[in-house]
Amino acid sequence: MSTAFSLKKYGIDTEKIYRNSSVPVLYELGLRLEKGTAISDVGALMTYSGEKTGRSPKDKRIVRHPDSEKNIDWGKINMGLDEHTFMVNHERALDYLNTRDHLFVVDAFAGWDPNYRIKTRIVCTRAYHALFMQNMLIMPTKEELANFGEPDYVIFNAGQFPANRYTSEMTSKTSVDLNLERKEIVILGSEYAGEMKKGIFSVMNYLMPLQGVLPMHCSANVGEKDDVTILFGLSGTGKTTLSADPKRRLIGDDEHCWTEQGTFNIEGGCYAKAIDLTPENEPDIFNAIRFGTVLENVVYDKDSRKVDYTDTSITENTRASYPINFIDNVQIPCVAGHPENVIFLTCDAFGVLPPVSKLTPEQASYHFISGYTAKMAGTEMGITEPTPNFSACFGAAFMMWHPNKYAELLAEKIKTHKANAWLINTGWTGSGSRMKLKYTRAMVDAIHNHSFDNVEFVTDEAFGFQIPTSCPNVPSEVLIPRNTWEDKEKYEATKLKLIKLFNENFKKFEANTNPEIIAAGPKEGVAL
Repeated sequence: MSTAFSLKKYGIDTEKIYRNSSVPVLYELGLRLEKGTAISDVGALMTYSGEKTGRSPKDKRIVRHPDSEKNIDWGKINMGLDEHTFMVNHERALDYLNTRDHLFVVDAFAGWDPNYRIKTRIVCTRAYHALFMQNMLIMPTKEELANFGEPDYVIFNAGQFPANRYTSEMTSKTSVDLNLERKEIVILGSEYAGEMKKGIFSVMNYLMPLQGVLPMHCSANVGEKDDVTILFGLSGTGKTTLSADPKRRLIGDDEHCWTEQGTFNIEGGCYAKAIDLTPENEPDIFNAIRFGTVLENVVYDKDSRKVDYTDTSITENTRASYPINFIDNVQIPCVAGHPENVIFLTCDAFGVLPPVSKLTPEQASYHFISGYTAKMAGTEMGITEPTPNFSACFGAAFMMWHPNKYAELLAEKIKTHKANAWLINTGWTGSGSRMKLKYTRAMVDAIHNHSFDNVEFVTDEAFGFQIPTSCPNVPSEVLIPRNTWEDKEKYEATKLKLIKLFNENFKKFEANTNPEIIAAGPKEGVAL
């Protein structure tokens, strides 16, 4: 507990403040004071986030201000808020924080590269939130903490207390508000810890392009020859699983920046999905769950405290948060050179996209802006056929500028540093089965081993990308999607349907997008 440390400058009078507390202290307080908290059989802290077990994107607001307003891509994702309403919520958060007999403060860094990192302060009411952010941010040394000074950004997490729904522009009891000019984030009405993590990511997504740096919702790893690969992908595409490669050092699993010097991880930890987790399929993640790890909203046996990772009765979004050094093969500090390979992961439930294909820089930008994946029929109530999901830049919920801003930065960096761009489909084939993980891993290995350098490629006339005709340890018949379909006519019709979905989705970006990128999209009127 920090006795000399004070939050009075923020209008918070609480005197008992736990600042950058040790893991055992946070365990003790969480277990004693927070409902639903327990220790698992391997020593992880199991926590319950209450009513909200995922982010609330419709409740996120950004304060409109003349200094930043022109830079932000306003719309359904970046919704505006006036300064007065922000201050109403700000006051409500402070009032709640002042009712607590103790608070937690985490002072830490976002960004491993000292040239770009930001000093972040989290003020929160739960030990679970403090431990989560100590896992997810880069913790300062004792000397760095002593000289921490004023933070660049502050999060006031009063998530246990609701927003007032009668406050103008509030849509529910939850409100997550970012004020770029005050450099503050206020959280009301949600105890889901991911709101803090993604709040910081949103800030970095705004700040970095101002310095010519590309912020990315991606994982990254580095090989024995210091060759860097970044992997983009939405939830369920295999981003975290494929980046945890025993043959390569993990740089990070979710948030990175590409600078003029190279790549760096924004975070100090990993936030892995825990649904159906097994030691066979994801040994690195499974073995990282131990003392110091936060397990969110998992179901466990009340006697043995053994977690049932298949049980989704609380939520499908069960999660594990742990420091990155809980992974055995890791690059610390989490900084590396320029990417040699850029991989876009998609889970195509239509069975149309090839399991691996090579892209031009313009095609890479097109697929980056599109951010495509799809859900299979039956994965959610009411879904009876494959459902496409397009999320710009593979992380639309956190992108502050127009997607073209990020896409142009990506194309420029791919060209400047001669990176190879690839599209990998971890989804379904025409036979109705999902691509085997061992085949996908073999394709990623082939990219890293330059196995495709001397292989024959065929061009997909509609999409324009290049498909290799052979790959070590992968049956050649699965590489060309058409070959996996018995009914060729159905394949052609399904492919045309997917092309139309791509083109329809891209219409909303065309007005502000580079013509070369638009031209790199799939064509409806060519032979399929």
